[in-house]
Amino acid sequence: MTMPDIQPTALVLTALPLEYAAVRAHVEEREERIHRDGTRVEVGRLTSTSWHVALAELGMGADRAGVLTTQLIDWLRPEAVLFVGVAGSLKDDVEIGDLVVGTQVYEIHGGKQAPEGFLVRPKALPGSHALEQAARSAVRDMPDVRAHFVPIATGDVVLTDAESEIARFLRQNYNDAGAIEMEGSGVLQAAHLNGQVNALVIRGISDRADAKKHRDDASGSQQRAAEQAAAVTIAVLHKHRPREGSSDSEEGPQERGPSGATYGGDHVDFRCGTFHGSVTGKSDGRR
Repeated sequence: MTMPDIQPTALVLTALPLEYAAVRAHVEEREERIHRDGTRVEVGRLTSTSWHVALAELGMGADRAGVLTTQLIDWLRPEAVLFVGVAGSLKDDVEIGDLVVGTQVYEIHGGKQAPEGFLVRPKALPGSHALEQAARSAVRDMPDVRAHFVPIATGDVVLTDAESEIARFLRQNYNDAGAIEMEGSGVLQAAHLNGQVNALVIRGISDRADAKKHRDDASGSQQRAAEQAAAVTIAVLHKHRPREGSSDSEEGPQERGPSGATYGGDHVDFRCGTFHGSVTGKSDGRR
């Protein structure tokens, strides 16, 4: 059960309703579609691009995100997967209102409990180089966005105590992580294992992962962080081109003959042309 291969698809995933709503505001001509197992997406158009955007709200947790991302990749066959939403800061210089793009994502719970203590077995999943480059380019033209390109930690925990044991564990073993969230590693793992799809995690910082989290959330910081992450995601898709052969590849305009044939290198497209007499050519076996 796959979607028709008409236009390139970017799969944008969120965990929370406010994150979903922030991205949804940028997508036009939306149509809801339902997988046979019940997962729902809205598929719409992104203005001034050839992208179809498929938007899904998965709920919280890396395991859930990984399973559902696998299902959606198999169904929709996207060229790009972006997990978008809010996160807590793990660094003093990563402030509320900033944006974090995950150069890699850590799974923080892997390890071995030994007599001498817990021995960490770090797992790091890299974000897509192409999407990261598009993000770096996009934020240069967004003066109101303060972006950090750093690792992100994924854990099955809502961190609200900066002096807790888990916080100390993160500082000791994942001290370059700029933010903590709950789904990114599952999404990147699914993208890697299911066709090595380009994938990236983009997070707006809504709190400092400390005791003030609830106060920060009540002030509207989650909404603002979600909106900023959504805006940068849309800017990334405006920068990132679909693969060669899609309707908007990275190649420039092609020379077009009087009959409507297009010319690119040593390939000639005879569709819609009218010819008299024989034509000599070579088939490469493709339709």
